[in-house]
Amino acid sequence: MAKLTGIDIYKLLPKTNCGDCQVPTCMAFAMQVAAKKMPLEKCPHVSDQAKQALAESAEPPMRTVTVGSGPKALQMGGETVLFRHEEKFHRPPGVAVRVTDAEDVAKAVQAVTGLQFIRAGKEVRVDLIALEQTRDAGAFAAKAAEIAKACDLPLVLVSSDSAALGLALQNLSGKRPLICGANRQNFAELAALAKSNNAPLAVQGETLDELAGLTAEIKKLGVNDLVLAPKTQNLSDALTKLTQLRRLALEKNFRALGFPVIAFTDPRDPFQETSQAITLVCKYASIVVMTGRESWQVLPVLTARFNIFTDPQVPNAVEAKLYKVGDPGPDAPVIVTTNFALTYFMVEGEIENSKVPAYVAVVETGGLGVLNSYADDKLSGETIAAAVRKCGALDQVKHKKLVIPGLVAVLKGELEDESGCDVIVGPEEAAGLPGFLKNEWKRVAAV
Repeated sequence: MAKLTGIDIYKLLPKTNCGDCQVPTCMAFAMQVAAKKMPLEKCPHVSDQAKQALAESAEPPMRTVTVGSGPKALQMGGETVLFRHEEKFHRPPGVAVRVTDAEDVAKAVQAVTGLQFIRAGKEVRVDLIALEQTRDAGAFAAKAAEIAKACDLPLVLVSSDSAALGLALQNLSGKRPLICGANRQNFAELAALAKSNNAPLAVQGETLDELAGLTAEIKKLGVNDLVLAPKTQNLSDALTKLTQLRRLALEKNFRALGFPVIAFTDPRDPFQETSQAITLVCKYASIVVMTGRESWQVLPVLTARFNIFTDPQVPNAVEAKLYKVGDPGPDAPVIVTTNFALTYFMVEGEIENSKVPAYVAVVETGGLGVLNSYADDKLSGETIAAAVRKCGALDQVKHKKLVIPGLVAVLKGELEDESGCDVIVGPEEAAGLPGFLKNEWKRVAAV
């Protein structure tokens, strides 16, 4: 079926301009669908006949594939843009830790499941376990079953041995692991396993042409949930191939390579491995498999993923209200900050580190940080005074003192006029709060 234009799609839409799709007109919506920037399902009034006619055009250029089952299943792919600022990246890549069948997997699973952290108030964690075959089929299958029983993280089965994979899959009914190992020699056998077990299949290839040929042949065998596993020589080669795959899928709409990608790091240098994993998160792996499982190795990767896979058009914000850190009493400081999530949680964390309980009065700034909200006139003496009154911060304490960020020390006089409070200029950076609260606050609180 030829690629449909925006006009072709518009002819099949209701043409009511109702706006229920969050786009003002049906023509604008049709252009978005044609450009692969919106799915057809966003229109709640499109007819079944139109859906059928537009099925191919409405499909995203990169197929969405699910690995695992249950609440921790990982959805990947379905991306529509090459660069985040064009819209946003939709599905964060899964971070997997490699485990071999020669290990004590109980100990390995405990280490992997413990890799959970809080970043800006949200949990970030490892998503998958990649079990690599190094022993016989029986040992591989036994370890796979042991991991599946010990945790609910999705599995990646890394093996090219169809017998070992078949044996392992017998104990993973309904788990939907990713089978990673199809190549030119074994693709027919592994495709049969993937189809009979309703599991996605990763396809290995030395070149992009080889990958495209294999995906076409595997799709003829009835397996559509595919993941690309290009073989790479080094990080530079990986970046080149992953970028080419992304461009071919999104810009050229080349369906044979329109699939998520799995990439493996080089574990020889643990510091370099973390750097590689971060690079692959940014460009453009859907699963990154690393061997390192220490917190210091994994946390930077999860943090980079968290930062990259936020919507650049929607500020990450917390609710503007009064927060308690610790168990503050009537002598506790009242610290003012903005509702940009990263700013708030940095302030909260440093107050906790200080061991000095405090109130935090969060001002609604549209999710902007201190300097940006000041420049946009969303953080002013007037807005701070109004926010402090609204949240009742001064009703909780017996003093009338407010601590403002040092970056907006210029607001001190205006805020004192607007609020009738004594305004204390705090540190410019959140990292300075522990020293300020332990020393400076005690001095000014006594006055």
